[in-house]
Amino acid sequence: MRLLIVEDEKPLALVLKKGFEEQGFTVDLSFDGEDGLFLAENYAFDAILLDITLPELDGLTLLKTLRRGGVETPVLMLTAKREMNDKVAGLEMGADDYIAKPFDFPELLARVRSAIRRNKGQIDPEIKIGELSLDTNIRIARRAGQLLKLSSKEYEYLEYLALNRNWVVSRNELLDHIYSTSYDFDSNIIDVYISNLRRKVDRDYTHKLIHTIRGAGYRLCAETVEDE
Repeated sequence: MRLLIVEDEKPLALVLKKGFEEQGFTVDLSFDGEDGLFLAENYAFDAILLDITLPELDGLTLLKTLRRGGVETPVLMLTAKREMNDKVAGLEMGADDYIAKPFDFPELLARVRSAIRRNKGQIDPEIKIGELSLDTNIRIARRAGQLLKLSSKEYEYLEYLALNRNWVVSRNELLDHIYSTSYDFDSNIIDVYISNLRRKVDRDYTHKLIHTIRGAGYRLCAETVEDE
């Protein structure tokens, strides 16, 4: 999952970046509202952590601009302000949650994960596709009850496909949601990870869950797919 943090307190932003990356997120940082707006409008994110008090452009105006522009990415307001009118204003402008500083990182992490799942129509932290199950809280996957030994990046691919189960996910979408703007990747990196997932998820089973849709991308689903 790819997260944008718009926070002008650089020490806090860097601590949050480290914490979320340790939990398997890809994180982009912005330290002012104008740059944050540019990133949010031009790149794909699964969630945005947005401070209210920002230089150049405040967080509420940034949020309002995003929603008016049709950007539906979940936004969690992160601010030191506790006044009720700020909270109400953020929620009325389309914020998905409101978190006051100081906060506990485990709670923040849980709220971010919950917002991402809700945006995909998934309330329960456990995702099930046929015999495959993923626990998004502890980042493990099982098939037919057997634990799958996945690397952190392999799990990221599988979780993104699972959250978008039954839909075709393009190669560009995988790149956009799993890697940051600064990542220098090889052109065949997706082929490598999808191949690894096929081996670990599907190889020992007659019924395959990961499907390649020619010219379109990949689909994770329990049903048989003919167009491969």
